[in-house]
Amino acid sequence: MKILADELRPKKLSDVVGQDHLIGEGKILTNLVLNKKMFSMILYGNPGIGKTSIASAIAGELGIKTRFLNATINKKEDFDTVIEEAKFYGDILLVVDEIHRMNKDKQDILLPFIENGTIILIGLTTSNPYHKINPAIRSRCQIFELHSLTNKDIIKVLNRACTYLENIKIYEDALNYIANISSGDVRSAINLLEMAYYSTDNKEITLDILKNINSKPIFFHDKNEDGHYDVLSALQKSIRGSDVDATLHYVARLIEAGDLDSIYRRLSVIAYEDIGLANPGIGPRLDAAINAAERIGLPEARIPLGEIAVEMALSPKSNSAYLAIDKALNDIRSGNTGNVPSHIKNGNPKYLYPHDYKNDWVKQEYLPDNLKGVKYYNPKDNNVEKNLNKLHKEMKGEK
Repeated sequence: MKILADELRPKKLSDVVGQDHLIGEGKILTNLVLNKKMFSMILYGNPGIGKTSIASAIAGELGIKTRFLNATINKKEDFDTVIEEAKFYGDILLVVDEIHRMNKDKQDILLPFIENGTIILIGLTTSNPYHKINPAIRSRCQIFELHSLTNKDIIKVLNRACTYLENIKIYEDALNYIANISSGDVRSAINLLEMAYYSTDNKEITLDILKNINSKPIFFHDKNEDGHYDVLSALQKSIRGSDVDATLHYVARLIEAGDLDSIYRRLSVIAYEDIGLANPGIGPRLDAAINAAERIGLPEARIPLGEIAVEMALSPKSNSAYLAIDKALNDIRSGNTGNVPSHIKNGNPKYLYPHDYKNDWVKQEYLPDNLKGVKYYNPKDNNVEKNLNKLHKEMKGEK
């Protein structure tokens, strides 16, 4: 049975929607095709934004012998077959989906043929190739990141898809709904349109029909892929930037994915890295919110997590303690340590016991000789650290 998404797959680059930074007049992929010259490359980006479509369009326009393989599904023997074909035809375009999962055996047999141009490789991946793809493959390929599609892009493709569906009736609100819940995944948008079309008896697609099929957004979130870490990064940067609405958006995405553990871990890091001494009580309050979320579970867990996330976003921020420990660690790792001063070594009678002195403080050296005067901690200008610094000076009898 034919699938509409496959029927709509572009036959030439000019049919590809989006990716204007790579495709169009004067753009790199278009120029390579016009010049009938192609190089090995890796295309990466979220699912359903055109990686396979671009590879197919390039193959169609170049008219070169092409093979499509999957790094996970296809065996080493399948790659051997492609190599033999490449030797016979002189060259071949090999499109490898999920290239980040290609094992060493497959990589080793392909490398020399990619090197000499017998195989032109187009690797497709949702993972960041700088993190997940073997450097030997990566160094032989140009890397292009594909951008997420906009709702306008999705609607353009949906309108094109409607011309393939006889007597279809669909209105603007339904098209907008499909675009919104697809979250930039054009393949999911087309699949939903096609299912809705064939699930009616009069070919009229309404909002109610669409909501009965799919009422939840399809957003890219995979615990084992880069989309997951992008969301966590966005959450931390939103709290650090004191944007409460963006904070709630990313917490909601993680809650919707059921990924409470990641929320707990990342908020715990933020509490001490980004809020720190500006609001020292946030750590215990976060622990209380996590304990409450664990006790009550979803869906109610969203309430304490949402509340603490709002408080963290609105809280004053300080990274002074975080910077201080990193500075100290950098000295240790670079060998800048020195011996513990003899008077504070275990059992040394020359040690001055601070509690025997006024304000529980007495002047003596605690750092190794070669680190005397080193300043790791530099307080920020927030109320808590101002007060701490004031108390510290008073303790030492300073004004």
